[in-house]
Amino acid sequence: MMDVADLRREYTCGGLHRADLPAEPLALFEKWLAQACEAKLTDPTAMVVATVDADGQPWQRTVLLKHYDAQGMVFYTNMGSRKAQQLEGNPRISLLFPWHTLDRQVHVTGRVEKMSTFEVMKYFHSRPKDSQIAAWVSKQSTRISARGVLEAKFLELKQKFANGEVPLPSFWGGFRVVIETVEFWQGGEHRLHDRFYYTRDGDGWHIERLAP
Repeated sequence: MMDVADLRREYTCGGLHRADLPAEPLALFEKWLAQACEAKLTDPTAMVVATVDADGQPWQRTVLLKHYDAQGMVFYTNMGSRKAQQLEGNPRISLLFPWHTLDRQVHVTGRVEKMSTFEVMKYFHSRPKDSQIAAWVSKQSTRISARGVLEAKFLELKQKFANGEVPLPSFWGGFRVVIETVEFWQGGEHRLHDRFYYTRDGDGWHIERLAP
């Protein structure tokens, strides 16, 4: 097997200082996201979503952030998927934005609430038509015999919806993550990383520096 013990590098992109932190975390998140976009990172809105099943087993997968504001962070999914079913049983969630090229990570925890039908429909119809059709094709997280099953169904539905609007599937929806904590991680030389942890404190936020 490949020996990975000696694979390492120094983190030299710069530090993060307490004096530079805004009073609320979304302001810094927005700044870092903009810088990730400017740096042309691949999929800067990609985030690792962690959920827990009924047996206490954690699961992770990468999805795309589709909206954020003071109410929370939003993503969309098939409501029959593994993650959606796990969130139905346990609404606690963890998000991680891994911006490795900038030596940065942002970790968010909170709980989810379902998006309204109006919000889901508005986003669904903003997607490319082929993506809308693909939402109908895949019964996400279920077993299939071969890729050809998906491709055949896609072609069938593409023909069916060729001249009209693709309706919103009843099994497709979205979640808003109501944010409770946010940690900003900036890599530092000699593994002396900068970590700042925001937690809700009434109507504001409490900020702590964490040891690396």
